[in-house]
Amino acid sequence: MFEPRHKPKVNVSTVVYATDFSPCSENAGTYARLLALHFRARLIVTHAFILTQAAMELEADPRKESQQRKDLKHLLARRATALSSDSLQVVPALLEGDPHHSVSEFAEMHAPSLIVVGTHGGGRVERGLIGSVAEEILRSTQWPCLTVGPMAPSISTSSVTLPIKRILCATDFTPAAVRAIAFAVALADTCESEIDVLNVVPERTIEHPERLAELKSHFYDALDQSLPRRAQEYSQPQTFVEVGNAHDRILEHVKNRSIDLLVLGIRKSSHLGLEMRTSGAFRIIVDTPCPVLTITG
Repeated sequence: MFEPRHKPKVNVSTVVYATDFSPCSENAGTYARLLALHFRARLIVTHAFILTQAAMELEADPRKESQQRKDLKHLLARRATALSSDSLQVVPALLEGDPHHSVSEFAEMHAPSLIVVGTHGGGRVERGLIGSVAEEILRSTQWPCLTVGPMAPSISTSSVTLPIKRILCATDFTPAAVRAIAFAVALADTCESEIDVLNVVPERTIEHPERLAELKSHFYDALDQSLPRRAQEYSQPQTFVEVGNAHDRILEHVKNRSIDLLVLGIRKSSHLGLEMRTSGAFRIIVDTPCPVLTITG
């Protein structure tokens, strides 16, 4: 999708917007529309569902269509129409099956893709019912995923450009984080945005507090080296090193620097490792007052 050693370019041919028809999901749809316009990509509006037992019994006869399917087709068509314009054709696609598997497989079929999903994710109950779908999509897809959480600002449906003036990429120097930096720099270039690169050093890992300045200097050098070559020429990145809890420091940076988009790399080394990584990332997504783009590696 991009080449990190040179000036990176983002290649997106399809924006896959997964909706559950909630208000939060509608806000995600506006971001999806603007991303599709920005990249001159196709926008496909999807909804994944599982047939109820009654609907399944009715559709055992191939000549019959359940009311559940009819209603979902109607809602999906209406959502696609609302996002369409003279410069953007939007295609509805109703997917049958578990949402996280269906959406990820659909994105793979239309690669290179960018997935957009909204999530309520507020309280424990809400997250269990709705937020878990977004989190499962993060775990199961290899494509970049933009998650619009409950704290993300609502943008006008009449907007024609992406409201991204400043991007933050939080990194821990894993391969996924390096990919995320390259993607963030490429996106900053196409959006003419400023970019911050942040590394948070856990306080518990600092064995000699008196050498903190020296340690920070080491991480600043590492951050500069992790940036794609010639990045300074077109994105003017600024690097930051903070000490403390990653969740708290990232949120503080987002608020203090008026960040419009947070980019995170998620390591995909094992099922358990990915689960642990997405759980931490998802908590940030829920609490961050801007959309979060995750890159899996």
